[in-house]
Order: sequence, then C-alpha cells, then structure tokens
Amino acid sequence: MELQLQGRTALVTGAAGGIGRAVAQALAAEGVRVALLDRSAAGLAETAASCPGSVPVVADVTDEAAVDVAVADAVADLGALHTVVCCAGISGPVGSGIDEISLAEWQAVFAVNVTGAFLVLRAALPALRAAPEASVVLVASDSAFVASAGMTPYCASKAALVQFGRALSVDLAGDDVRVTTVSPSIVDTAMSRGDLGDEAFAAPAFPVQTAEEIAAHVVYLASPRARAVNGSGILSDFGYSARSGFPA
Repeated sequence: MELQLQGRTALVTGAAGGIGRAVAQALAAEGVRVALLDRSAAGLAETAASCPGSVPVVADVTDEAAVDVAVADAVADLGALHTVVCCAGISGPVGSGIDEISLAEWQAVFAVNVTGAFLVLRAALPALRAAPEASVVLVASDSAFVASAGMTPYCASKAALVQFGRALSVDLAGDDVRVTTVSPSIVDTAMSRGDLGDEAFAAPAFPVQTAEEIAAHVVYLASPRARAVNGSGILSDFGYSARSGFPA
C-alpha cells in the first residue's frame, strides 16, 4: 500500500531505542524526514545513523523549557511538521504495591508517560495546525485496558495517555489534526527485558511482539491513508483482552 508519506516530516520522542527507534526507521523508510528527540545523545546518534536526513535533538520530555526549545529547533530544521509520535515512556517500579511506592516514583512515571506527551504536543501544536493532514500517534499499552499485579503506576499512566489522546482528538477536530493511539502488549525491548528479565523471553509463556511490528501500526496511523481513524487506535494484544476469565 502506498501510504502517501513521501516528503512529509515527523518528530519522534523516545527515539534513542526500542519502539521509538523502530518508528523513526520505519518512517524514514517511507520517505519521511524525521526529527529524533530523546535524552540520550549516544542512542540518538545510533538511530540517526540509520535514518538518512534525520535531525537529532537531545532533550528530556519532562523538562518544559528544554522541550519548548527542542521542538522549536526541530520544526525550524524540518521546515514543517506533519506528524508527532510520542514513544517516550518508562515502566517505573514493577512488582510493588502502592504502599511500597514513593510519591516521587509515582510522579516520575506520570511525568514521562503523560506530562511528557502534553509538553511535546503543546509545543508542536502551532506547526501541526499549519500542516495539511497532520497526525499525532501516542504509544500507550494494553495496560491501559487490563492490569498486571505490581504495575499500578504504569497502568494508570497509560490509561491516562489513551484518554488524553481521545480528549485531544476532540479539541483538534476542526484543525485537521488527527490523534490516535497504539496499545501493544509485551514488546521485546530493552525496557521489557529490564522489567521481566532476559529469561522470560527465552521461551516466553506469552506472545511477544517486535518493535518493528508496532512501528508498522504507527506508520499506518500517521499516514493520510488513516484519515478516518481519529480518537481511537489499535489495541495490539493478540486478542487477549477479548477473552473471558470465566473458568468454563
């Protein structure tokens, strides 16, 4: 399918690795010029090497002033901004009940996963409104819809991100800016391996996706081909959330 992305531009957060890197590479392969935003300069350099013409921008998505400067610099370099993909995210404390989690740990998860997207998109909105058929894709998680024990901050933050996307799509309905989400189950990334351990991926008892598979969903949703998809997205979980837990 021709996705009509050739010659367009995008800003990808969390681009130093994992899903963010895969998204940047997939967009670049479709002829999109990509600005890469992450706090890791070394990781950005590796991603940039595989994305011809890309623009690396080092910034922490939780730093309001740094985000404003980074987005302005990216837009100035790109000349226009058609798409923003928010991939930056952290899992926070895993395996802990809320009585074992500090306020600082709770706030850190929301700062990256929710407020970071807010700050980036707030800064990018003037450029998105000025671009034809603009799009926003938020990378959330199936944890926005189902929960695993010991992951309350992460689950709550991803649910907030999904609803943020729905609400933003309503706000921007008259501005030709679509907002969608991709919500995957377990993806084989360094973050997932850090949470679950490499041994969990050796012979997994659960289905596992690759970052490249998630990137394919993102690229479609970012494209003009998905013009009717707005305020919703893709729940990529092998159908697990559709299954009843009733023991029969």
